[in-house]
Amino acid sequence: MKNDEILQAIETIKKLKARYFRGVDTGDGQLVRDILAEDCMLDYRGCFTDPTTKKDFFPALNMVLNGKDSWSDVGLAASGIVSVHQGHTAEIDITSEHSASAIWSMTDRLFMPQGSTYHQLRGFGYYHETYEKIDTQWQLKTLRISRIRVEGL
Repeated sequence: MKNDEILQAIETIKKLKARYFRGVDTGDGQLVRDILAEDCMLDYRGCFTDPTTKKDFFPALNMVLNGKDSWSDVGLAASGIVSVHQGHTAEIDITSEHSASAIWSMTDRLFMPQGSTYHQLRGFGYYHETYEKIDTQWQLKTLRISRIRVEGL
């Protein structure tokens, strides 16, 4: 690939990730599915487990989703949870004309409904992702979250 094609691919992947965050936070399941590869694998196991204390603040999220159709329109918002995701920096590598990988530093906050054990969960860590280009479209292929800290407030 030429340098301008690599830069264009990186920019496209950044926009893809922005749509993922927006789709999750607004409960727009179709927006999320639109960026997923047909056979994607999204690994959310341990996504709210603090690595130091081993406390799992949200065990219900420990799941692996296989295939874009496994992403539901019923997101966190249906439970009265407001999520706010922020992706800070990205290490994106274009590994071939049709594949890429990235590590995104991130912070997320879940504002929990009244009566919950915690009023807010706050996490810090990284998204580890791969992407594939199908025809002319970059899509999210795999996702895994690693944490450096999770707090229940």
